[in-house]
Formats: sequence, structure tokens, C-alpha cells
Amino acid sequence: MKHIDPNTLRVCILDGQELALIDAREDGEFGAGHLFWAIPFGMAHRETRAQALLPRKNVRIVVTDDGGQLALQLAAWLESAGYTDVSFLAGGTKAWKDAGHVLFSGMNVPSKAFGEWVEHHYGTESVDALELKQWIDSGRNMIVLDSRTQEEFTRMSIPSGIPMPGAELAYRIGDLAPDPETLVVVNCAGRTRSIMGAESLRRAGIPNQVVALRNGTMGWELAGLTCEHGRPERFVPGTPATLSLALSRATAFADQSGVRVITTDELEAFEADPSRTHYVLDVRDPSEYRAGHRTGSLSAPGGQLVQATDTWVGVRGARVVVIDDTGVRARMSAAWLRQMGHQDVFVADNALGQDTGSSLPDLAPPAPTIEAAVLAANEAGTLIIDLARSIDFRAGHISHAIWGVRSRLGQVIAKHKQARRIVLTSPDGALARLAHAEVKAMTKAEVLVLEGGTAGWRASGHPVSVNRADPPDDDCIDFYLRAYDRNSGVEEAMNAYLTWEIDLVNEIERDGTIVFGVSASH
Repeated sequence: MKHIDPNTLRVCILDGQELALIDAREDGEFGAGHLFWAIPFGMAHRETRAQALLPRKNVRIVVTDDGGQLALQLAAWLESAGYTDVSFLAGGTKAWKDAGHVLFSGMNVPSKAFGEWVEHHYGTESVDALELKQWIDSGRNMIVLDSRTQEEFTRMSIPSGIPMPGAELAYRIGDLAPDPETLVVVNCAGRTRSIMGAESLRRAGIPNQVVALRNGTMGWELAGLTCEHGRPERFVPGTPATLSLALSRATAFADQSGVRVITTDELEAFEADPSRTHYVLDVRDPSEYRAGHRTGSLSAPGGQLVQATDTWVGVRGARVVVIDDTGVRARMSAAWLRQMGHQDVFVADNALGQDTGSSLPDLAPPAPTIEAAVLAANEAGTLIIDLARSIDFRAGHISHAIWGVRSRLGQVIAKHKQARRIVLTSPDGALARLAHAEVKAMTKAEVLVLEGGTAGWRASGHPVSVNRADPPDDDCIDFYLRAYDRNSGVEEAMNAYLTWEIDLVNEIERDGTIVFGVSASH
């Protein structure tokens, strides 16, 4: 197995060639401290993340961890899966830090840091919660646009807020605020999407004054104000009446950012080129994607793409092609990717297709199953292992189930050697099927997969248990709990999160490998 030292890796990060820097730890462990450009790639989800993030088998890959054995295990698995250029960082994050390089905490750090850079670079205006509350109460001519997902808006929202996912802002603002005297306020849960949403409207050149809600719904609650919960309003897709105006604005921003528009023939040539990694990202609303999309494209709603780019783009230096139906959302998203420092970013017009299948094929092999009704009748005598995310397990699981992250199943099985039958479940059953063979190799017990997963259990009318403390925080290696706690209204976590985001600007300066802005990539 090839290894690489920290200083050589730093040279690789800066050499401009394609590089996938992946971290073998689970997401919660990753969030505690990692390299800036590293992608969370926990062993529990290795098959699905490899399929989405590493589409080219001969791409250069460096695997890291905290200096343990996970990087070696993941590197060996990648080689067994056909990847041909795999190395691991000797000594992992500990060696990186000892060499004088910077480690970052948190998730989606490149996108979060970019949002903070945007605010500093462009001077994005903002308003604090108490002043916004005064504006709302006074009936000021204004609209409050919530740039998060529909699910997040429904969970909690600012009074008078309108659900408007980030990619839709510049697309629909002409319809939403035709009066140039209307003040536009953009909010999210914290900072990044508020800043990016507000600055998207400013970069699009709308005549209205635009401000971000400083610190989002967290800032609202920390100011002693109350969010609303369960609001019924929903974002409804559809082509805006002011499309031509939106397209001219988005085109100007994309041109300024160095985005190149390619033909479908050029896109097909990219897709056929084995020498480069490419991603085709459909930035429309997920409901539009499901209705029909280009085969091989991934659903990456524009506001979320810029918020969490490492969820969809796993290879630095790859080609990224952004598509939509009218060109507006694609151009705005592509412009921000260019500003983030991605070199080869393109928009392909008229590139949609009619595929209604999943973005990626189901990799899980067949496995022997058990129906919910049969399990319910014999639940007490069966070891049920739920492979859901720890926070999802907390929110609802089969009453006798125990939580088990896939990368530590050996420890779970060892504690229950007496089990004669083991049933694996996961939210839809797919992850349980992926884990079946490895669990079968660990035990002499009968191993089955719950048909339809926990969703099938619920659909059959069977109850679930809810326990905020199960699993305990120390066991939640698969989810970085700072974001979970701040969304649960924990004041200490909210303050810590906001402080972390604000400080990212200073951290990226110390790192020295991070350059945002178009001038650096022209």
C-alpha cells in the first residue's frame, strides 16, 4: 500500500491536478478535526459514496484518518473495488498537525468558509434579529425569504418568512419583489445560506436593497424571539413570469465569474472522456428532477450545492457541469462554484432528459428478508440492529432494536454472541442489505434484513420508540452533534456554532492552501 507524508500531500493539494482527499472516519469523528479539503468518507457508507463521489477508477486518491487503521482499511477496500491510484496519509491528521498544518472542525467546511469569505469580500449587508422584528411589526415594505430546504422551513421559521430555497432566489425575485422599493431580507438557520442568498441577489444586480438576517433563526432565538413551527406554506416550482430578466441577470454574473456555456455535444464528449472526472449536477428543485432528468446527472439543488459542495463534488480539479431547464439557476450556481475556486465549471443548456429513475443505481445486493408482521410477532427473541444515523435512531426505532454503526458491527455482534437470529434494518433497508454479508461472516446466527426497512415497519402500523439519549452522545460517531444540538435550541451549541463560522475566515488564512475568488482561477 502506498503512503504519502504531510508535506508531499500539501504539494499535491496545490498542484492543480485531480485529487480525491477522503477521510475514512465516520462523520462525527471527521467533524471533530480534519484537513480542509478532505471529504467525509466513512466506512459505513463506502459503496454509495464511492459511486457518487469517485466515478473514475484511476483518479488519484489519498485516504486519511486520525492515525489509526481506518485509512488502511478503506484504501484496501478501494483497491479491491478497482481503484488503481490509492495512497494513505502516513500518521493521518495527527501527522498533518505535527507538520505545522491546520486542522478544521465541522462539516461542509469549504462551503461554510466560502460564505464567510463572500461576506467579507463583497461587504454583504446584514440586520440583527431585534431590528428585523421592529421592521416586521411596523409593517415595512419588505419580504423575508427563507433560503433553506422546505423541511427546515417547516420545522422552524421566522414570522412572515416565505420558503424560497437558495437557488430560486435570483430566479424568482422579479416576481416576488417587483417594486424596487421593497426591502429583501434573506435568512437561514445560521449564516452561510443567509449570506449566499443575499449576495446572490446583489450579484444579480437587482435594484432592491438586500440584507441577510445576521445569524439566522439561531440569532432570532438567541435574541429571545420565538420561531414559528409547522408553518404550512410550501415552495411551489414553476417558471416565473420574469424569466427573461432573471436570465439576463444570471448570465451577467456567470460571465463575470468565468463560467463557460457548452453544447450538448461537448457535454457528451466530457461524459465519454476516461481521462477526467466529471460531475453533471442538476440544480433544479428535487421535485423537478424526479419528474425527468438527464441520465447520470445528480440532483444537487442549487442553494444546497453551494452550501455543501463536498456532498456532490469529491475530486478537486474535476469538471463540473451544471444543468437546469431555463439556464438561470445553473448559471447562478456555476458562478458561485467558480468563485469558490473550482476551475472547470460549465453550464450546458438544453441538456435535460426524461429519466425518472434514481440518480444512482441501488448497489445493495439481494439478501434474505423478514416481513414486519413476522418480526413483530417474534420481536422480543430477536437481536434487531438498526443501521440508521444515530440521530434518526433517536427520533424513532423499533422498540427492541439496538443502534449499530456499520463500521463497528463486530463489537455489537461480540456483545450478543447468544443471539440465534439477527435482523438488520435501516431507513429503507438498502444499507442493511449492504451490511448483510459482512454480518453473516461474523456470526453463526441466522441473519435477515427487514423488508422495506424501518420505513416499512412504520408503514405496516407498528410503533416506534423515541429516545433523545439513545445512543448517548459519546457513541454518535456517525454524526457531528454540534449542528444537531444547535438546531435543537441548545443555546451553548448555537453560540459555539456561530463563533466557529465567523472564525473560519481567520482559519483559512492560516491554512495557506485556500484561495477563493475568480481572479485566482482565471
